[in-house]
Amino acid sequence: MKKLTIKIVTPERIVFEGEAESLSVMTETGEITVLPDHIPLVTSLRPGEMRLKQNGEENLMVVSTGFLEVRPGNQIIVLADTAERVEELELEKIEKAREDARRILEEKRTVDDVAAASATAALERELARYKVVLKKKKIPRQTPFNQ
Repeated sequence: MKKLTIKIVTPERIVFEGEAESLSVMTETGEITVLPDHIPLVTSLRPGEMRLKQNGEENLMVVSTGFLEVRPGNQIIVLADTAERVEELELEKIEKAREDARRILEEKRTVDDVAAASATAALERELARYKVVLKKKKIPRQTPFNQ
């Protein structure tokens, strides 16, 4: 069975490097799933859930903005501003960050368009993280990424 070779990179670290059967992620035009032999593609990412299927099991991550490139030969490169594995997420910290982002957005909405846009992006990121961590709690057994 053919596999994808995936590398997920942020400015701080390589979050994942390995093989998987599929990768699902939110793009600016909606969710896509990349399977082996996908056509070459470059697209921008929206904050949201990323799912890697490895050995028949789904592993969750959350990414913010960035880019996804599907290269010939089943290679995928994800360049994300932030990316976190589900096991790295802490609900309490996410809830605080979400409330902080919401408060800043309210303060800046009518004053400064650039600050408001930045606060909106931060709020979208925290909402994506929140959704993924809640989804993790509903999954009975979450396995760490196999590398």
